Amino acid sequence: MSGRSKSANWVLAAMVFAVGMTFIDMTIVSIAIPDIQQDLKLSETGIQWMINAYLLALSATFALGGRLGDTLGKVRMVVLGVVMFATASALCGLTPAGSFDETWIIVFRAVQGVGAALMLPAALALIISAYPIDKRGKALAIFFAITGGLTSIGPIAGGYLTEVDWRAIFWVNIPIAIIALVLIRVANPDDERNPQPIDYQGAVLVTGGMALSVLGLQQASDWGWGSWQTIGAIVVGTLLLVAFFVHELRTADPLIRVRIFTDRSFAADNVVLLLLSAVFIPLFFFSSTYAQLSLEQSAANAGLYLLIFFGGFAVASQFGGRILDQQGARPAIVTGSILAAVGFYLWARSMTDLNISDQWPYIVMAGAGIGFVLGPANTDAINRAPASTYGEATGITQTIRNYGASVGLAIMGTILITQNRINLEETLGKIGIGKEQADAIAGQVAGGGSSARTGGSGGAEVFRAIQDAYAQSTQTVFYIMAGIMAVVFVFSLIFVPRGKVEAPVAEDKFDNPDEAPDSAPPAGESAPA
Repeated sequence: MSGRSKSANWVLAAMVFAVGMTFIDMTIVSIAIPDIQQDLKLSETGIQWMINAYLLALSATFALGGRLGDTLGKVRMVVLGVVMFATASALCGLTPAGSFDETWIIVFRAVQGVGAALMLPAALALIISAYPIDKRGKALAIFFAITGGLTSIGPIAGGYLTEVDWRAIFWVNIPIAIIALVLIRVANPDDERNPQPIDYQGAVLVTGGMALSVLGLQQASDWGWGSWQTIGAIVVGTLLLVAFFVHELRTADPLIRVRIFTDRSFAADNVVLLLLSAVFIPLFFFSSTYAQLSLEQSAANAGLYLLIFFGGFAVASQFGGRILDQQGARPAIVTGSILAAVGFYLWARSMTDLNISDQWPYIVMAGAGIGFVLGPANTDAINRAPASTYGEATGITQTIRNYGASVGLAIMGTILITQNRINLEETLGKIGIGKEQADAIAGQVAGGGSSARTGGSGGAEVFRAIQDAYAQSTQTVFYIMAGIMAVVFVFSLIFVPRGKVEAPVAEDKFDNPDEAPDSAPPAGESAPA
C-alpha cells in the first residue's frame, strides 16, 4: 500500500468518526423521548422541537458551512464542527431540571445541528481531495455505507443507553469526538483553500425561510391552524424561500447554485428525497414513542422494535444499488415507493391491535420500500451534476433531505398532538372522564411520557384508554406516511427518467442560464414527461 493510500485511509477514518456522530444523533434521541419528557416535564411541542431543532439547524446552515470551509479551511471547519458538536452534546446531557430546561435543550440541540453543518461538507471535500479520481467512488461508497449504517445503530444504542440514563445518549458523543480529533491530527489532511465571497444575504434568507415555515407548521397545534401566528409564519417563511431562490439566480457568487435545478432529472430526484425524508426520519420519533407508550416496551426493546425496520431497509438497499447500476434509479424508486406505501398502510392498520407479532411483516415491508428508494435517488441526483460540483450537489441533497424531515416532523407532529387530544377525549369520556381532565392527560403523554399511568381504582382502565388513544393517533400519522409514499410512486412514474446516466455531465452545463438544457436522455429513451 502506497504512502498516499495510507494517508488517504487515515483521512477517511477520521472523517467517519467526525461525521458519524451527526448521523447517530438523527435517530438516537427518539428512543429517549419518553424518559426525557417525563424527567424534564417538557411541553407537547417542546419535545418535538428537541428533535426538529437539530434537523432544522443542520439543513438551514449546511450550504453556509460548505462555503466557510472553502474560505477558512476545511480542516479548520471539521475541527470546529467536532468541538462545537461535542460541547453542545455535553451541555444537552447537563440540561438542568427547572423552568429553563426546555429552552436549554432546544438551543443546544440547534447548536449541535450547526456544528454538524460545519463539518459535513468539509469532511466530504477532504475525502474527495485525499483520493485520486479512480479511487474516490469506492472511498465515498465506504463513507456513506458506514455513516448510513450508524443511523440504524442510533435507536439500538439509544435504547440501551437510556436504560442507564437518558443523558448518556448525549455524553457518548464526547469520546467519539476525541477519537476523531486524534485521527485528524494523525491523518494531517491537505487543507487547500479556495476563498470565495460568502453570500451572507442568501444565508439569512434561507435560514429565516426554513425556520419560519417549520415554526408555523409545528406550532399550529398550540396556535391553531387558522391563527395569524401560524398563517403569518408559514407565509413569511415561504416568501423568504422564494426570495432566496430569486436572489441565488441573480447573485454572482450564490450560496447554492440553484440553476442546477433546471436539470429536470436532478430536480425530480430531489423532490423524491424531500418527500421520502418527510417519512424516513420522523418515523423513528413516532414509532419509538408508540412502542414505549402503547406497546409498553422498554427503551431497549423499542430500539429492537425499530431494528425490524432496518432489517428490511438494509437488504433492500443492496438490491436498490444493483438496480441503479444496471437499469438506473427509476425502477428502484417506483418499486420501493409502492412497496413502502403498502407497508406503511398495513403497519398503520395493525397498530391498534397492540401486538408486535402482527406488525413485523409490514414493518419489514415498509423498511424495504424505503431502502429501495433512498440510495438510488440520492446517487442518481449526484450523478446528474458535473464531477467538479459533486460536493455542491451532495450539499443540496443533504439540505433537501433534512428540510424535508423537519417539515414532515412538524406537520405530522402537530397532527399527532391534535388527534391525540380528540382521541383521548373520546376514549376517556367513555369511562366518565371529562374533556378538561382528558386534555390535561393528553398534555402529559403527548411526547410519549408514561407519567399518565395513574394508580387507584380506575388507574388501569385510564391507562388502557391512553394506550388505545395514542395507538389511534399514531395510526393516523402512519396512514399519512403511506399517502406520502403513494405520492412518491405517482410522481416517480411521471417525472423520474428511465435509464441511467451513461456519460459525465458537461462541466459548464449550468454556467449560462440561457444554455442550461435538461439532462440528455439515455440512448433509446425519450425525455421524461
